[in-house]
Amino acid sequence: MKKLKLNLAVWVALFGVFGYLSAMLFGDTAWTQTTEVPEFYKLILLIKDIFIQSLKMLVAPLIFFSLIGGLAGIKEAWKLKSLGTVAVCYYIGTTLIAIMLGLSVVFFIHPWTSSNVKIKVQTTEQITSDYSYKKPNKIISSKDNSIITVVHKILKRSFVNPIASLASNNILGLVTAALLIGLAMITSLSGDSQLFLIVEDINKILMKILGWFIMLSPVGIFAIVFDFKLKVSGDIFSQLFSFALVVLGATLIHGAIVLPLLAKIFAGIGPVKLFRKISKPLLIALGTSSSSATLPVTMKTCEEELGVSKAVSGFVFPLGATMNMDGTALFEGVAAIFLAHLYGIELTNFTIFAVFFMSMISSIGAPGMPSGSMSGMQMVLLAAGIPLEAIGILLVIEKPLDTFRTAVNVEGDIIGALIVQRTMEKRNIQLT
Repeated sequence: MKKLKLNLAVWVALFGVFGYLSAMLFGDTAWTQTTEVPEFYKLILLIKDIFIQSLKMLVAPLIFFSLIGGLAGIKEAWKLKSLGTVAVCYYIGTTLIAIMLGLSVVFFIHPWTSSNVKIKVQTTEQITSDYSYKKPNKIISSKDNSIITVVHKILKRSFVNPIASLASNNILGLVTAALLIGLAMITSLSGDSQLFLIVEDINKILMKILGWFIMLSPVGIFAIVFDFKLKVSGDIFSQLFSFALVVLGATLIHGAIVLPLLAKIFAGIGPVKLFRKISKPLLIALGTSSSSATLPVTMKTCEEELGVSKAVSGFVFPLGATMNMDGTALFEGVAAIFLAHLYGIELTNFTIFAVFFMSMISSIGAPGMPSGSMSGMQMVLLAAGIPLEAIGILLVIEKPLDTFRTAVNVEGDIIGALIVQRTMEKRNIQLT
């Protein structure tokens, strides 16, 4: 079982190829446009739907409790005031830079737009006859041409009863409620309150369940790829490969140029020294694809090798592992535009900007574990009216991208801690 976990990406790739070849040999594209299909294909659809539903089941509670847990990790209100301003400004700034990189990719490179790859959608009868069918509630529409209209929609979905948001998977409402609850916990409860421990334990339980579902991902990927092979016209794998290369290139630019430049300017540490000091947590992030699993090594490295105080380390890293997801925001924005093209969904320049804004919001609270960004990805897809099953396409190539994305996220957290430390020293704020 341990070896299987370590080689999960290999199993996902093998089952994806197996699903593709099986669809070529035994599938029929006519099945996707009729209600009369063989039992074998019904079984494939059952596996696919159950796998996607299992991931959707955990989206709302994961984001809700991960975000509360990240804020609750502060535990002391003085940290929120003295350290929080610098850290949050850094988080927002680097995420905006990552989004600008993503927008540059979408507007100036976008190799997928020259292909003839399209995905056949189900007929109206097939969609509406499903027992779980629910008319999608798009946040972003191609008809929207005013920032006020989009902001109105976003705010209207943000300030909603949290119980109702939890039941309806209203991620915006959950993020808003989690932020308010987390801030209230910090300012009104003592650091040793049992409520902090309860939130931490709930997060552990949710992560364990999500880990079980991810272990079953090869079987789910087989069914997803089989179904998509029947629905897709053109060479989907070549387009996935070009998409992966573009995202990887943008991620490496952010991690190898943008973040080290910020470290040099605001923390006074050069790129050579920086990467030599932080090589260990970066390698662990690459191996585990989990910023949370890397957290203990990251904190120890910064405290012992880079001179970051325990107060800064204890504040920046737990919060950053949940809220500072530059690579995730970049990936989700570009992926949404890529999927919209495959499904033939029209997005104007304005709605493309809105999609990236939603990507920034969804990256806040993304679980710091392998493939944790897939929970926030659903929020972006729903916002643009893209079918949630499209996540299955991303899962085929998401694993290798996730390793580099996680390393960049961890690097961003480390540089954020250095900048916060340097800022506190310049202000002569005593840290204990």
